[in-house]
Amino acid sequence: MRPSEQMRDLGVVQRGAPVLAERGRVFDLPAEREAAEQAIEGLFSSMERIGLVHPFAKGMGIAAPQIGLGRAAAVVQAPDHGTPAIVLLNPRITERSTDADEQYEGCLSFFDVRGLVPRPLRITVETTTLEGQTVTTTYERGLARLVHHEIDHLDGLLYTARMRSDVTPIPVEEYRQTGRTWAYE
Repeated sequence: MRPSEQMRDLGVVQRGAPVLAERGRVFDLPAEREAAEQAIEGLFSSMERIGLVHPFAKGMGIAAPQIGLGRAAAVVQAPDHGTPAIVLLNPRITERSTDADEQYEGCLSFFDVRGLVPRPLRITVETTTLEGQTVTTTYERGLARLVHHEIDHLDGLLYTARMRSDVTPIPVEEYRQTGRTWAYE
């Protein structure tokens, strides 16, 4: 079974589905708290199912559009599973460092390939709490990459939109860094 088929069978929406190309609708918080909580619960449930069949040494994330919800919610789990997961509601990147690097990324919505993606080494993100408050957090390196990848999903973008035009994704069988953390110089 191909990796993308496995993800599809676990409930992950696959590339080509319209919901992946649409901007996620923001939550009006706290008024839509119940809807936000349901979305978060669905994301954690999906992440748990996926984690049982595939290890994610670099951490993982999943965005609401990937489970068929056109809403602005995502969850990111750092590589250190002892660290609490990051919940992103209505996230918006407010700052990006000019320092960037290129690393291979994968996507649950087309898991058969990996692509070399340039991303800033540091991003600052505004999110909304369930109570409707705005919180600002800065993420660096691998965590910045994971968070940025998920925010892209909420903006209707796949990582291929960030790749340089002269670079194409490679089949997962050719990807030889599986299981290793991202390298930073």
